[in-house]
Amino acid sequence: MVGGERVLVTFALALGTFMQVLDSSIANVAIPALSGDLGVSPTQGTWVITSFVVSNAITIPLTGWMAKRFGEVRLFTFAILLFTLASWGCGLSTSMGLLIFFRVIQGAVAGPMIPLSQSLMLSIYPPEKKNTALALWSVTVLVAPICGPILGGWITDNISWPWIFYINVPVGLLCTYITWQRMRLRETKIFKLPIDAVGLALLAMGIGSLQIMLDKGKELDWFNSAFIVALAIVAAFALSLLVVWELTEEHPVLDLHLFASRNFMAGTLATSAGYMVVFGSIVIIPLWLQTQLGYTPTWAGMAMAPSGVLAIVLTPYLGRNMHRYDLRWVATISFAVFAFCCFWRTHFNTDADFVTIAMPQFIQGIALACFFVPLFGITIAGLPPDRIASAAGLSNAIRVMAGGFGTSLSTTLWERREAVHHAQLAANINAYNPVAHQGTEQLQALGLGAAQSYGFIERAITVQAYMLSTMDVFWIAGWIFLSLIPLIWLAKPPFTHGHGAAAE
Repeated sequence: MVGGERVLVTFALALGTFMQVLDSSIANVAIPALSGDLGVSPTQGTWVITSFVVSNAITIPLTGWMAKRFGEVRLFTFAILLFTLASWGCGLSTSMGLLIFFRVIQGAVAGPMIPLSQSLMLSIYPPEKKNTALALWSVTVLVAPICGPILGGWITDNISWPWIFYINVPVGLLCTYITWQRMRLRETKIFKLPIDAVGLALLAMGIGSLQIMLDKGKELDWFNSAFIVALAIVAAFALSLLVVWELTEEHPVLDLHLFASRNFMAGTLATSAGYMVVFGSIVIIPLWLQTQLGYTPTWAGMAMAPSGVLAIVLTPYLGRNMHRYDLRWVATISFAVFAFCCFWRTHFNTDADFVTIAMPQFIQGIALACFFVPLFGITIAGLPPDRIASAAGLSNAIRVMAGGFGTSLSTTLWERREAVHHAQLAANINAYNPVAHQGTEQLQALGLGAAQSYGFIERAITVQAYMLSTMDVFWIAGWIFLSLIPLIWLAKPPFTHGHGAAAE
């Protein structure tokens, strides 16, 4: 495919990816608003994110099987169309249960979209331009996090949160039309392969149980709850059995034999662990800004958006020149910059202004540019072409799954550390502390009653406790990023795909 036709198809494939990534980031800043409208707490509102992520992670590994069974073009087009309809359903939802139901559908049909968009884009470019194609694809993934928070915040403030889902409808229909019109005659070969029903059931049971355990654990006091214990047992049993089953199944839903490739193992584990921490942070920051510092959704989105600016500038250059660099060094730069930005945030305080909060996000763009493209290049290095779709599906599934876990773990840690800091700070407020006594008297001198004074102090303690908790989360995140650097160096060059022996 050449010329204008290739440009148009590239646009459509990138647009489908953009829509899905946008839908993940656009909801983050709307969580407090939609939680209030639907009568749940902000932390319960994060289920809107995790429900999407879990169903997405379950269906991504099916990409290889479904692509062979129905054809890559047909599957991609159908997935975009269903994603569009599910987005419409999300906007019409009047309860959290209904919204989660449509988000589950949305996440499930979104599963094949990213790996297939990668595979189809690579198929329309010659070998010498494949890195450029991946760079173009990655730019859309990076632009979406810029547009998502700002657009989501503006829509939530000026229209209403359902419109963060309605905007997918015209985009999805346009993408569906272009892809089908231009690609239907380039359909891939279709094979009637049996589906691994047992593996799929074990995957859904294991991942679903684990995610529900992480989401509900903080509400039910973790392992003091019989329900949480039961979920943990089910998750451990299902996932253990899944590994054994998939290694012996002729047509596995998860091709775990890919982990025999040294590069696939190192790339996938590093990508997933890094994404888990990144995704957790992009949920925590908007929550903290809106619930504790008084930011509106629009301003919270604007504070998050700068992370994509440098990424957009640097990613095309890296894509064109990846063959010149040792990708391990590029990924090392990514994790080092991520760690630097996390440690930078540990010096925040409650008086931090907009620029102070936005600057680490801006610098983090360097890390994002050095994250997706180089790590994907490492992951598929040495794999033959017929295994790239399965490898992309499995690596993306683990990455997305890790993102869901990151959301639950980071919000749990955030609340737990807040409780610890709150108790420590509140212990100093008593009649025997002259500073606390003086502060109470000053508040009462301003016209506040005794109850109002203590209420004011309680609110100040809560804000400070969440500030300290946020610092704790990023301190841990920074050390996790640094610990991932040695993992990258387990990969072995050359970082090209097409020769299976190279990565063994």
